[in-house]
Amino acid sequence: MSEKTHVDFWFDPACPFAWATSRWVLEVEKVRDIEVAWHVMSLSVLNDGREDLSDQYREFVAKGWGPVRVLIAAAQKHGDAVLGELYTAMGELLHYEKVEDYSEVISRALAKAGLEPELADAAAGTEYDQALKASHNDGISRVGQDVGTPVIALNGTAFFGPVITRIPVGEEAGKLFDAAVTLASFPYFFELKRSRTESPQFDLEAADGKNVSMA
Repeated sequence: MSEKTHVDFWFDPACPFAWATSRWVLEVEKVRDIEVAWHVMSLSVLNDGREDLSDQYREFVAKGWGPVRVLIAAAQKHGDAVLGELYTAMGELLHYEKVEDYSEVISRALAKAGLEPELADAAAGTEYDQALKASHNDGISRVGQDVGTPVIALNGTAFFGPVITRIPVGEEAGKLFDAAVTLASFPYFFELKRSRTESPQFDLEAADGKNVSMA
């Protein structure tokens, strides 16, 4: 592609599907001329007040407020440029190391990103909830309330997804991106879907900083 493609990416760090898609976008950066802007959305905000959730998922979204509040606090103090690195630090702990204690995830991620440990205090309060909801609504309003994460916009055209369970690398990542950009270029295109048969799968080597899909 001859022109730079602008990618807006809304993520919840706890979502494994958003993580897989975000790691794909980082692979795309290596082979295509793109610029990525990271934004926070929240499954906790999306599901706030819903009564039809399973007990397990209710617990998941209750825990999920902490990390997204901290991301918003970090962005307000240091600018949106910190979001990508802090997201990566949180995601590696959540999805590669399988750390279940979100307080530990937050404190270790802040340290890895070189940010003040005091930012962790945002997790337990509501000070940043208005800004969190504004960021979330900016993304979800582009695609509708009946989806989740990730939401990406390609040159302004937004979709839920793509939902992937493996992380393509190299030219494979580029080809998938080219296809997504092509679909986004048609204003009357809205949806492709099929039943998913597996959950996201991450190579353990990725914990060492390698974005490698599982064979």
